[in-house]
Amino acid sequence: MTDIPATLPDFLTLPDLANRDLAGSVVWASDEAFAERENLIMPHEPLFDPAAFGNKGKVYDGWETRRRRHAEIGGNDSAIVRLGVPGHIKGIVVDTAWFTGNYPPAVAVYGLTCDEYLTGAELAALPEDRWIPLVEPTPAQGNHKHYFEISEEFATRRVTHVRLDMLPDGGIARLRVHGIPSPDPTFLAGTIDLASVENGARVIECSNTFYSSPNQVIGLGRARNMGGGWENARRREAGADGTSLDYFTVRLAAEGRIRWIEVDTSYFVFNAPGDIDIIGVTADGSTIPLLAKTSVLPDTRHRLQITSETEDGMSTPIVAVRLNVYPDGGLARFRVWGELTEMGASQIASFW
Repeated sequence: MTDIPATLPDFLTLPDLANRDLAGSVVWASDEAFAERENLIMPHEPLFDPAAFGNKGKVYDGWETRRRRHAEIGGNDSAIVRLGVPGHIKGIVVDTAWFTGNYPPAVAVYGLTCDEYLTGAELAALPEDRWIPLVEPTPAQGNHKHYFEISEEFATRRVTHVRLDMLPDGGIARLRVHGIPSPDPTFLAGTIDLASVENGARVIECSNTFYSSPNQVIGLGRARNMGGGWENARRREAGADGTSLDYFTVRLAAEGRIRWIEVDTSYFVFNAPGDIDIIGVTADGSTIPLLAKTSVLPDTRHRLQITSETEDGMSTPIVAVRLNVYPDGGLARFRVWGELTEMGASQIASFW
């Protein structure tokens, strides 16, 4: 079990842009003699079986390299991760869970902006001055989650790849790269999912994350099981406003006009919401109803027309959407289909 600080950093509420579920990939590693590099970005928490041994020794759910003998190979070990969604990195977690006698003495993390499709070897061969220091070389501990907040100087830079260095070698279970997505505006023309993390959306508030985070409901593709969505605890009493509901709010990729919304309760058979309603938030902070209170079914994809038309027949520009579930219950996916306004397209281009 890794150490958890009393107060967790705020950046953990942001999506993990390196996550395998967002199409992140460990594209290169200097060495993976004992445990595969791909484990670094697996979405589940690291596992440990004390009886599991293979032909190369103890089996670890992480990335582990051979012991470096300077006369033999020297230097240090590195792994390069292509982020599934490029973005502005706000915080990084380096987790050495279960590595107690074989963790690295120190770690460092660097960022790169490269929109070309280079091979892992080509990325590793790039000059060192292309990489920006996100986490300077820092002493590491075994079986420990290391939280690193990124300085403002580098948190405003768009990053497509990160390089994790072990100084000089050892094992690391997981790498988490939390940040704000920054999509390429070239691919955001026409009707798009304004609530997709891939397109720049993010969850900004949530009433309850007891079982899982709502960040998952705006992820790529369809959920593979109930664990791939958002599930809250069972409500036993009314909330502070006298009602009984759970909710989350998604800041859209940018300001847009909504056509329809998808609420997917797939795999939620006995714990789907009873009813939902949906509220839109405009740029000036005012709210408008998008969907009146509506019953939903378990294990079902619901496609729902929204009601926010203005006098000219166009839908009202929205910057955020709040989904309320009554009284509680989980969702697999949440999609908001629409078009960017001129202002929204300009915001995305500026962030890029």
